[in-house]
Amino acid sequence: MKIKEALTELRKEKERKFNQTVELIINLKGIDHKKDQVSFIVNLPHKFKEKKVCAFLTEKSKLVDSITEVQFAKYSEKKELKKIVRNYDYFISAAKLMPKVATTFGKVLGPAGKMPSPQLGILPIENEQSIQAMLDKINSSLKIRLKEPSLKIPIGKQDMKDEDIIQNINAVFHTAINALPKKKENLKNTMIKFTMTKPYKVEID
Repeated sequence: MKIKEALTELRKEKERKFNQTVELIINLKGIDHKKDQVSFIVNLPHKFKEKKVCAFLTEKSKLVDSITEVQFAKYSEKKELKKIVRNYDYFISAAKLMPKVATTFGKVLGPAGKMPSPQLGILPIENEQSIQAMLDKINSSLKIRLKEPSLKIPIGKQDMKDEDIIQNINAVFHTAINALPKKKENLKNTMIKFTMTKPYKVEID
């Protein structure tokens, strides 16, 4: 069925006491998620969630939770490192601190896929303006990495307009397909669901 039809059916399901997340499920075939390193960043036309961001900076910022260079020593213990990885969705860093960030935090941020990256996380200039610009970019982006033979991607909220949800789905779907080794040949099927509903199969052009 078309995405619009699926959303109509999903909205008929039992009402929940919270604003459910809309999830896109892209099931794959002919791909080894351990060998094929599939990861990509997609810009969403409509943001739906403020991300929790932590910054590695030379000075504290009023805009974002900050870990300054003088505090790095505190994170020599793995327990402290694991705690910050759990607490934040994204990490950003002043470019000049990246070598120290890699040494101090890399062993935990790397495997979690949360190291600050040139596309989404490294600040060439450390000032409030560039920090705000990076936060805006992060809040309208999704960073996706293949960990199993399907991609389960939150793309919106139940209270969003159908048109906005559809635009987000299309943006994610087409970016995901382009990131696959054999493009559409790796696609098994596509589904959408709300947090507490069964998934509906959809066709995406």
